[in-house]
Amino acid sequence: MVDSLRSLLAIGIISASGLCYAQVNYGVEGEAFHPIFAKQGMVVSQEPLATQIGLDILKNGGNAIDAAVAVGYALAVTHPQAGNIGGGGFMLIHLADGQTTAIDFREVAPNAASRNMYLDENGNIIPNRSLTSLSASGVPGTVAGLSYALEKYGSQSPDKILNPAIELAKNGIPVSLNLSTTFKNYGYRAFSPHSSSRAIFFKEDRILSEGDLLIQTDLANTLARIRDNGAKEFYMGETAQKIATHMSKGGLITLDDLKEYKVIEREPIKGTYKGYDIISMPPPSSGGIHIIQILNILENFNLQEYGPNSALTYHLMAEAMKRAYADRSEYLGDPEFVNVPIQTLTSKAYAKDIANQISLTKSTPSSEIKPANLAPYESTQTTHYSVIDQYGNAVAVTYTLNTNFGSGIVAEGTGILLNNEMDDFSSKPGTPNIYGLIGGESNAIEPKKRPLSSMSPTIISKNGEVFVVTGSPGGSRIITTVLQILLNTMEFDMNIAEASSAPRIHHQWLPDYIRVEKTVSPDTIRALQALGHKVKIEPVMGSTQSIMKLDRGLFGATDPRTDGSSQGY
Repeated sequence: MVDSLRSLLAIGIISASGLCYAQVNYGVEGEAFHPIFAKQGMVVSQEPLATQIGLDILKNGGNAIDAAVAVGYALAVTHPQAGNIGGGGFMLIHLADGQTTAIDFREVAPNAASRNMYLDENGNIIPNRSLTSLSASGVPGTVAGLSYALEKYGSQSPDKILNPAIELAKNGIPVSLNLSTTFKNYGYRAFSPHSSSRAIFFKEDRILSEGDLLIQTDLANTLARIRDNGAKEFYMGETAQKIATHMSKGGLITLDDLKEYKVIEREPIKGTYKGYDIISMPPPSSGGIHIIQILNILENFNLQEYGPNSALTYHLMAEAMKRAYADRSEYLGDPEFVNVPIQTLTSKAYAKDIANQISLTKSTPSSEIKPANLAPYESTQTTHYSVIDQYGNAVAVTYTLNTNFGSGIVAEGTGILLNNEMDDFSSKPGTPNIYGLIGGESNAIEPKKRPLSSMSPTIISKNGEVFVVTGSPGGSRIITTVLQILLNTMEFDMNIAEASSAPRIHHQWLPDYIRVEKTVSPDTIRALQALGHKVKIEPVMGSTQSIMKLDRGLFGATDPRTDGSSQGY
């Protein structure tokens, strides 16, 4: 190993500074980035008002599940580009007694969905039909999921949880600079064709801008009905009727679809990495499986010696990412419809064989990487938030409308922005979706099926104690973003603010290039190119919202790449 390290130093593949990286003491003077510190409870989300609502719940005796549900409803008001009650997602829970569970409230395809519904008579994909039409929406799961979590694991009444969001929607919130920019860049195009959307997000003939008041009266009324009548209001009551009526103009969702929606509580995906326990989402999320698969591969290499952000570390990460995403394209889908080979994909033996195929001195072209033969082993818009309470419970939630503002369509009279999650299915197997991801038959459209997701709410524990709670938006880049938070904390001993601020890379097999942020050094890029990688500098990746728990307290960090808020007490 020493000789190979010397040779790699000689040709510039890794730097001497990478080899001399020292361990750090969390939250002390001398660290490059400092997280927010708290002793009892912490909430970290992408929006300050929602974070404050969650923190108030904790301060008033609520647990982490109560706070997570309150934040979820608040983000539907304050972060409309991704916060939602018209979409779906996943909640990962680690209870104080050590029990872990995963709540799947992913959208489902309506009964009228069909295999070729987005293809023309020649078998070609009809542009944007799976993104901007009424037929782009799956049956929403957020209200069912939040209600289920509150009833089973929460401790507070619905009025305490929902009233803060109702007041924000009714009285209005000033449009922030960040929201104004998102309105300008994405909202204008998404809302313009739809009168129900323009009525909320436009002021006369222009979209709302910084300082304008965003008032959402219909949404306030919808939230109040949910508060008073529970999830059945959304799926069988007045709200359901309004959604179905709007959908009758060209969508697929009916009253029966809404009535039949079910939350599924699942066993989390679990793995280990050098003494740490990894807990993440199972299918229909691909996140947990492939995070653990990539970690299993990398565990065969001494990344500590190569150092964080070095070319060799990035090279090994990219080679592992390629192979995981190739497997994703073939084997991942809704487990109610396909047999997902979880045991094999997360097996240490399978990862060891993959690691043996990876060269330290040369990149493998994606054209030479195919989904593996597993038989021998068998025996960009989303939002995330994290919560830890004073009782020892931890929650990670990632939920979404899919792209910014989903389909851009508000269901008349509800204030609810509808998702465009049907694009996460493989409309035509072998053809990439909006995130460039290739899907196969396992993720083809079928009625009542849940589309494959990359959402990866994740918790690290050690000796039964929570260590890190994290997750991120980012479409296909969610998995690799969360992976790098885990490596930065477990492998490179960074505090959570340092881990969140470090440069990021991404490789998803196809297209065949490493995407890097501009903070990756030119020397590192040249070294990666010398190994045979194509490298492209592209916009920043992810918006992690993370908490680290140590003996002396809680440390929260919101991603510096986007607005966010870490608050604790």
